[in-house]
Amino acid sequence: MAETVPPAPAGGSIDDSAGRVELAPGAVPPDSRFVNDDLLPVPVTQRRWTTYNFAALWVGMAHNIPSWLLASGLVALGMDWKQAVFTIGLANLIVLAPMLLTGHAGPKYGIPFPVLARASFGLRGANLPALVRAAVACAWFGIQTWIGGQGIFILLGKIFGGWTKAAEVGGQPWTLWVCFVIFWAVELAIIYRGMETLRRFENWAAPFVIVGALVLLVWITAKAGGLGPLLDQPSKLGWGADFWPVFFPSLMGMIAFWSTLSLNIPDFTRFGAGQRAQIWGQSLGLPTTMTLFALLSVFVTSGSQAVYGAAVWDPVELAAKTDNVFGLLYALVTVLVATISVNIAANVVSPAYDLANLAPKLINFRRGALITGIVGVLIMPWKLTETPELYIFTWLGLVGGLLGTVAGILIADYWVIRRTVLDLAGLYTPGSRYWYTSGWNLRAVAAFAVGGVLAVGGSHSAEGKGPFPEDGLIPFLKPLADYGWAVGLAAALVLYVVLMQPVARAARHSGP
Repeated sequence: MAETVPPAPAGGSIDDSAGRVELAPGAVPPDSRFVNDDLLPVPVTQRRWTTYNFAALWVGMAHNIPSWLLASGLVALGMDWKQAVFTIGLANLIVLAPMLLTGHAGPKYGIPFPVLARASFGLRGANLPALVRAAVACAWFGIQTWIGGQGIFILLGKIFGGWTKAAEVGGQPWTLWVCFVIFWAVELAIIYRGMETLRRFENWAAPFVIVGALVLLVWITAKAGGLGPLLDQPSKLGWGADFWPVFFPSLMGMIAFWSTLSLNIPDFTRFGAGQRAQIWGQSLGLPTTMTLFALLSVFVTSGSQAVYGAAVWDPVELAAKTDNVFGLLYALVTVLVATISVNIAANVVSPAYDLANLAPKLINFRRGALITGIVGVLIMPWKLTETPELYIFTWLGLVGGLLGTVAGILIADYWVIRRTVLDLAGLYTPGSRYWYTSGWNLRAVAAFAVGGVLAVGGSHSAEGKGPFPEDGLIPFLKPLADYGWAVGLAAALVLYVVLMQPVARAARHSGP
């Protein structure tokens, strides 16, 4: 284990009652090019998110269409509903660990993810992990917005009849484009008002979406006269030799679903009233919500199989089967709220801060959010969803594998090397201990590169099913490909600790 790097407390003052740190007046040069109001630590008086706020955040993010469809993907692989729910629940317990570890810096120092990354990657080097994270978020923002717009389009089609048969523009009905643009504008309007507006939105969105999902369950159960035959279907894999080769890659896939948030969770926890709020809020909000939501999706889908003779996993498609106008409107609002809730929190907040970190004097949080929205349209998400092999296997799969590598470096630096002690002013000051080599910590870059190669180097595709060679990009790494997130995290964490030992010893001997 590395020795603690001695802190340089000048510029920070500690609230002894809660262990929270904030900058003293004048601690950071006002003309520093690494500073703007959104990147500076949140003042202690403004760190007031409670356990409920964090739990509501996760409920709001977890209750969305892609989350609903997770169980169906596992059932399609041959699992029964119990195995699918177990896999999802275990994955979210595992990903909760890095969430809590990286989230710790938020309430203590009030800093967002790209500023925390400066401690390990350097003041300039932090842009490397920040832009990787931002790229993933921008793409997901566009795709989620398109999915949300499609959901509205389908439900309005049931209400207005000819809505879905409008003249086509650019290969899509013009009414679909209207739904997409309106949905996009509503999302940006909410986030443009700032994080406090997001907190209030999530507070009421969470219970609203839960009620909507329960209403769907009650409705389909009543029509089916019970929960249906899906619950009685045996596993096609059993619990033996056929199960485990499917289980472990599936587990990594379920972990990857929220691994992005394990990096930038400080963007939210920086507003926390204390560690108890973020620890309990996330622990109560993430694994329980995702597991129960998976269970709910299985029950509803089982009822749909009894009613319609085939399992309907898509909640929008299922809701569209009712002829009750009030029910359709309620479903429409629920889809709208659910998708906005996850898309803003998961895919706008992070790139807004990440882009602000790239050029603090030019880009603030609001401008970063607007850039995210524009990039999310420019990537043409309607094209990406038409070719999932290109998006999921070529680009998102590769970049997603790198995110575990970044998480390993952040955790190693904050917990092992520095033992949660940071020089807060130094994170904003050129020439500080976090300047390393012209603003870059080359040891972190090396750990990132090695971990990344191990995580994604063995990427492979079945013949005719994707862009990678059947034997893998680097054939001898192929066995690691299905465990990319875990391999990247573990390899980068260990290598970073080893490489940083000389730095830690030098800092210990020289003193603060």
